[in-house]
Parts: sequence; C-alpha cells; structure tokens
Amino acid sequence: MPIEVGIWRLGAKLEPVGYSRMDSESRLETVLADDVAVVDPDLLLVGRQVPTAFGKFIDLLALDSEGRVGVLELKRDRTPRDVVAQLLDYGSWVRELEDDDIASIFEAFLAKYYPEHKSTSLDEAFRDRFGSDLPDVLNETHKLVLVASELDESSERIITYLADEYGVAINAVFFRVFRDGDREYLSRAWLSDPGQVEARVEAKREKKPWNGEYYASFGADDHRDWEEARKYGFISAGGGTWYSRTLGMLEPGGRVWVNIPGGVGYVGVGEVVDSVVPIDEFMVDDGRGKQVPITSLPLKAAKHAAMSTNPEKAEHFVRIKWRKTVPIAEAIREKGLFGNQNSAAKPRAKKWQHTVERLAAVFDEPL
Repeated sequence: MPIEVGIWRLGAKLEPVGYSRMDSESRLETVLADDVAVVDPDLLLVGRQVPTAFGKFIDLLALDSEGRVGVLELKRDRTPRDVVAQLLDYGSWVRELEDDDIASIFEAFLAKYYPEHKSTSLDEAFRDRFGSDLPDVLNETHKLVLVASELDESSERIITYLADEYGVAINAVFFRVFRDGDREYLSRAWLSDPGQVEARVEAKREKKPWNGEYYASFGADDHRDWEEARKYGFISAGGGTWYSRTLGMLEPGGRVWVNIPGGVGYVGVGEVVDSVVPIDEFMVDDGRGKQVPITSLPLKAAKHAAMSTNPEKAEHFVRIKWRKTVPIAEAIREKGLFGNQNSAAKPRAKKWQHTVERLAAVFDEPL
C-alpha cells in the first residue's frame, strides 16, 4: 500500500485539512508538465502527448540523469487492466528509441509547448537540468510510471506483481489535493519506494559476468586536460565523493579503457599502476628526472588543489601506464559502444564485451 499523507492545521487544536482527488486528470498532466520534478527530481521532461508508431499518445516522456527513459502515463478513468496494458505497450515501443529519436521528440515538444525555447538542444537542456553532459548512449533501460489521483487495489496488485516477479521497472504514484480555504496543496505518494523498485529490477535483470576489463570516464574540461593526462600518466576525478569514490575499484595491474563523455569518445587504454590517491599525494616527473608533487607544476590539473579545501571534493588521481592514447580529435566514437558517467566501473552490460573487442582492434591491443 502507498504511504498515506495527511495535513493538519496547527492552532489551538489540530484541525485536519480536507483532501480530494484532483478535479481532472488533464489538470494533473499540466501540473506535471510544468514541473516534472514533482514526480521525481531526477527527471527532465522531453515529450508530452508523444505519438507512437501504433497511433497512441504517451502522456509524458522524460529522461533521468543516467539517460534512462521514463514513461509517465495518467490513469484517467480506465480500468486497471487497460491502463497497465497500455503502459506495457508503451514500454515495448520506447525500448526501441535511438538517441536521435529522443532528440527529435524533444525538438517537437519544445516547438509545440515552448516555442520560445525551440532552439535549445537536448544536450543543452540536459546539462542545464543535471549539471553534466548527456550520456554517450541513451535509453539503455527504461522505467514505467502510472500516475493517478487515486489507486485501486487491483492496480496495486498488478504493478507489484510485475515488479517483484518479472523485474519490470514499473511503479505508481498518486496525488491528492488538500484544500485550506482558498489555498490548494498537492501531495505525492509512491506505491513502492523508487529506489527499492530499481534494486529489485537490477536483481532480476540478467547481466553478464564482469570480463576483467575496467572502464573509466575522463571529464575533460577547463580544469582537466587530456593532454596532461597522456603526458604524465594519470586519470582523475573530483568535485565530490560520488565522482571520485569509484576510482577506488581500479586495481593495479588491471587494464582500463578511457572514454571522454559528452559524445567525444574513447581516447586511451592503459595499465593501472597504483591505487587512487588525493591530488596532494600524486607525484610526477618534473621533466628533469625528479619526482615532484603534481601541485607544484604549472598545470591545469594542479589548479584543483586550490579549487577545494574540502577533502571530500578533492581531485583524486590514479597512475596509468598508457599502452595507446590518441588526441581528442581522434577519439573513437561509434554507435553501440558502452558509456556512462561513472569515473570508473566494472561493467557487466552486454555491450561492454563488444566495446572491448572493438577498441582492442582499433588500438591494436591483445584480448
């Protein structure tokens, strides 16, 4: 059962604020279209009333910060069987969407609903919403959300069964309107905690065993220079533990394939030499055969030391013995290659083996 939400007015005595279902599903759709973060703050709206290949229209289509597609369908007055079947049907269509399909949907969405912003690209909107570049590959997985003013027990049973037994990424969220005089308040409650649903789906979803090859994402920008990384033998990440902690999984002796996200591509492969260390412990050759702290050299990477005094946000480095690198202009970018925003990973996605095999051929690396 979803969590029940109640509101009481504080005063001489507690007085409950009355609630009701929203007066129309179309109004709820408008509210969510105006600010989809009401459903989930990790969503960017990319489409509304999206036409499918079979003549139906998806109420709302969104992307999360990992590039996963979210289908939000309002229950309206349909039966539980009808609305869940419709949601699953939409999922069967959405899973085939390619990156350019999603970009086209977003362009049509802006042109129809926000013409003053029609020149905004999906990349720009994603960067503005999440503060990071669009993932190299979108829609590797998708999730389905039933939106309702209220949920009946049959809908709850069906959704819970699909998620628990078959690992379908499906959930439901319902909204209530509380009225206090001329003021209205909107409440939200999930059928199941979204994090728990995702965990159950991951547990059910078949994954290949890790093939022993590491993946790394190098966030090249004004303060993180790929040419310096090539010259001094390192990869780095920082700005928060979410970015730097995954570097800790890189074990000395392992082979790592380095990708620059944001549509740039793979730029190098090398052997991990040492475990991750914070910036002030990373030593490099000063060009005269002397080992010195990287912070002592006039490098872009060294500026990270002055950018943060918070140890949790400090830049962290992993020493790499490069086997093959290329400049950014020659980065390997092909459709179907693995990519995500983690600074380092042990991928178990099906396309990771294909990616390693393809890059090994390009970089002339033995498998």
